[in-house]
Amino acid sequence: MSGQPGRSCPLGYRYRPEQLADTAERWPEDVLLVAGGLYGNPFALDALEAMAAAERARGHRVRLLFNGDFNWFNAEPELFRDINRRVLSHDAMLGNIEFELANPSDAAGCGCSYPAFIDQGVVERSNRIMRRLQQEAAQTPEIGEHLAALKRWRFGIFGGLNILVVHGDGDSLAGWGLSREAFAAGNHPQVSEWFDRSGADVIVSSHTCLPLLWSGEAGGRPCLVANNGSAGMANLAGDPRGLVVRISSKTAIYDSVARCSTGPVTVELVPLAFDVDRWLALFDQLWPKGSEAALSYRQRIVNGPSLEPNRLVL
Repeated sequence: MSGQPGRSCPLGYRYRPEQLADTAERWPEDVLLVAGGLYGNPFALDALEAMAAAERARGHRVRLLFNGDFNWFNAEPELFRDINRRVLSHDAMLGNIEFELANPSDAAGCGCSYPAFIDQGVVERSNRIMRRLQQEAAQTPEIGEHLAALKRWRFGIFGGLNILVVHGDGDSLAGWGLSREAFAAGNHPQVSEWFDRSGADVIVSSHTCLPLLWSGEAGGRPCLVANNGSAGMANLAGDPRGLVVRISSKTAIYDSVARCSTGPVTVELVPLAFDVDRWLALFDQLWPKGSEAALSYRQRIVNGPSLEPNRLVL
């Protein structure tokens, strides 16, 4: 099963935790906003840019970082160009979607590296969504070149802490080792090893589409994992808003649905409210009833998953 398109993990996705800190940057900003899983939603992007602008209006220096999968539903020429133009004007890194747009591979399919508990129908629909999106990318090779130049991870010294931002986990661009399911299965020793080997204090991820905050220890020091689930799609039961990771020592201007503190900073999951009605109208034009994306995602866009807010902190 692991060799099937959509379930395989290409060699180009993989890295060693020890090498992640080799590219450490200094991030002098006051606020770090990390948004994974925009999924081509222009109204969520509007809301995210407005959130960053509101922080700046308070005098906060802001780094807005997209940690992958900012493309997905935007399979239309003008929208594809617009999403990428706007996102790439900020700070961005690769998700598996962008990797497969820049480096198409039939063997990888969508590049999601779906584990066994994901239904095969979901895998096959995702592969077909990717093929349609790759057709759009082929019409704009300059965007593909820009995507190909993005990094697979980012490591920043922020607020006196080492912040590792990945798309998947500590081993792979599309790894599921920081998913809710992995924590439920007892993945804590592996997580602690990633902290030890990378030297990170906080790891921020996305990819697996369900949010979480986890705090623990590695080598006797406190560590924290934050996964925003999706910035462009519902994350909680009955709540259509996206979520964004906010890291700062500055008081938040928005209420969060979950928070944990480590050292001098607070790590929060902040709701991203966008115009759901306009998004649904556009989504239904792009992906009408019976289409791959409608079957896999429309119900979640409308009603959210079954996850309740009181279960966000593990």
